[in-house]
Amino acid sequence: DIPNTVGAAARVLARTGAALFNVHAAGGAAMCGQAREQSEREAAALGRPRPLVVGVTILTSLGPEEVRSVGYQGTPGEAALRLAQVARQGNLDGVVCSVHEAAAVKAACGRDFLTVCPGIRPAGADLQDQKRIATPGGAVEAGADFLVVGRPVTGAPDPAAACAAILDQMHGRGPRRS
Repeated sequence: DIPNTVGAAARVLARTGAALFNVHAAGGAAMCGQAREQSEREAAALGRPRPLVVGVTILTSLGPEEVRSVGYQGTPGEAALRLAQVARQGNLDGVVCSVHEAAAVKAACGRDFLTVCPGIRPAGADLQDQKRIATPGGAVEAGADFLVVGRPVTGAPDPAAACAAILDQMHGRGPRRS
């Protein structure tokens, strides 16, 4: 949405005590900046820590053809890197990106720029609708700051066991291939 509307929404999110929220980096640097600035201002007024604000780049469910079909030029990785740079210009804390872009994002935007990486699948798991995935161990090796794991846990017969297996892979006690 427009910067003013996003800023208002960011203030509401700061009031909830959210630790992290995202905006779409395609909204531009000004919109990203309003999300960060307004959430920070609201959190300070409430005496709370400000939420981290990250920009969504290219969805991990999109392959090269889909990325082109929605108007982005180049590979998914190139488009994600351009959006990461927009997010950085907007003073966001980081981006949501595929593990495959994490190292390039950090190289371009700084080591302190967070990478929140969805599309995490345990070794041998069904891809479902994901196209650009990595294992938990592969994500750690690639330098991801946060891993987003959904259906491999929520759809598992034993979610606690699924979480334990993912943690094992993250800590090098299981498959680490991307």
